[in-house]
Amino acid sequence: MIEDTIAAIGTALGQSGIAIVRVSGPKSLDVIDEHLKTPRNTSIYDLDKNTINYGHFYSKSGEVIDEVLVSVFKAPYSYTGEDVIEVNCHGGQIPIKKILTTILDSEIRLAEPGEFTKRAFLNGKLDLSQAEAVMDLISAKTDLSHNVANKQAAGQVSHEINIVRDKLLEVLANIEATIDYPDEFFDDISVDKMVEKLQNVKESINKLLKTASTGKLVREGIKTVIIGEPNVGKSSLLNALTKEDRAIVTDVPGTTRDVLQENINVRGVPLVILDTAGIRETKDKVEKIGVERTKEYINTSDLVLYVLDGSQNWTKENELILNLIKNKPRIVIVNKSDLSSKMDKKDIKNKVDCKVLSVSAEKRLGIETLEETILNLFEIGDINDNTFDVTISNLRHELALKEALKHINESINGLKHQNPVDIVSIDIREAWQYLGKITGDSLSRNLIDEIFSRFCLGK
Repeated sequence: MIEDTIAAIGTALGQSGIAIVRVSGPKSLDVIDEHLKTPRNTSIYDLDKNTINYGHFYSKSGEVIDEVLVSVFKAPYSYTGEDVIEVNCHGGQIPIKKILTTILDSEIRLAEPGEFTKRAFLNGKLDLSQAEAVMDLISAKTDLSHNVANKQAAGQVSHEINIVRDKLLEVLANIEATIDYPDEFFDDISVDKMVEKLQNVKESINKLLKTASTGKLVREGIKTVIIGEPNVGKSSLLNALTKEDRAIVTDVPGTTRDVLQENINVRGVPLVILDTAGIRETKDKVEKIGVERTKEYINTSDLVLYVLDGSQNWTKENELILNLIKNKPRIVIVNKSDLSSKMDKKDIKNKVDCKVLSVSAEKRLGIETLEETILNLFEIGDINDNTFDVTISNLRHELALKEALKHINESINGLKHQNPVDIVSIDIREAWQYLGKITGDSLSRNLIDEIFSRFCLGK
């Protein structure tokens, strides 16, 4: 049982219409009852659960800090499963800090990052995958990533994982039966039956893993680097994709010396776009650093957009840049299609093993085709909400599934080679444990603490 009480500001600091201080734990009602006065002087203990109540919040000296609305959630009918009070005050920095300070002065501890959600997990209100989805909801960049996180928070991933774990328990129970009662080895618990059940588990895990690559992109975005020689239109392409004039565009080569990052939404999929310095030999120290950074970002990117100036001839420098990106997913973009062209797309296609598109970044022509090509390249061109009834978008979950699959394969091979069933059961139990790490049923306390430490304060 958790005995201490925590408090934190649950909204972003700054000026706003309202701000919220959240308190959770056994002393929540005590501390608010001491400082809240309602029009009828009603004790907070006499207020109904799940209600919002008007009043004034007072300091210890009796000074009115602010006019407030207090939301009352009594255990276990709250987010954390404990008594929870949320004080809604005006959104200035002074009232919110004074209210929080007054609460903390009453032997209440400042919450750690993610501690409210951690308590919800420890009190059985959420499992670990649902708790992680809460953070994904907060950080969602598109409607689609929000929908995926919403379904995970509702427990759809947990539901599928628990079904698979139950199937593994059935096999383990069969193995225990063969060990304890070897003379009663019935057909329904034969090796063939166990292999069949494990094959079904394997199919279920593979089905989940197939969603992982797309899920990761929906959750984190496609890290996209725009590269090319100076003055080919990289910054114009960034502006066209963002539909805003985010980057400085001039006819002077080398304008972009550092990396500019923008997040955009392409049909529900977030793109993290990096506009980089033009790649060329230069003696300018600042520009040279920018070129080196460009090369570093190429190595860590998911996609490279290589921009060519279609009004110029193909050069040896183009060949050198192509060599830099030969092992990366890439699209070659022949820019300035509105001008007289000196580059032949057919010739370029013979030089590169990837899609080649013509665009006019300045006039924003061909941008929709480029967006469609990006989605098709990652096989997410036909994305829709129904695709994501159950989606693995968390790397930790993906790794746990892969480890579980490895042990399932070992157990199937062991049974087929007539290995002792008690030895085979070790791999099955390991697979069951790895799946439990997704929901938090078989995870160490230290790792749980680490996961919740990544959450924002107040959540």
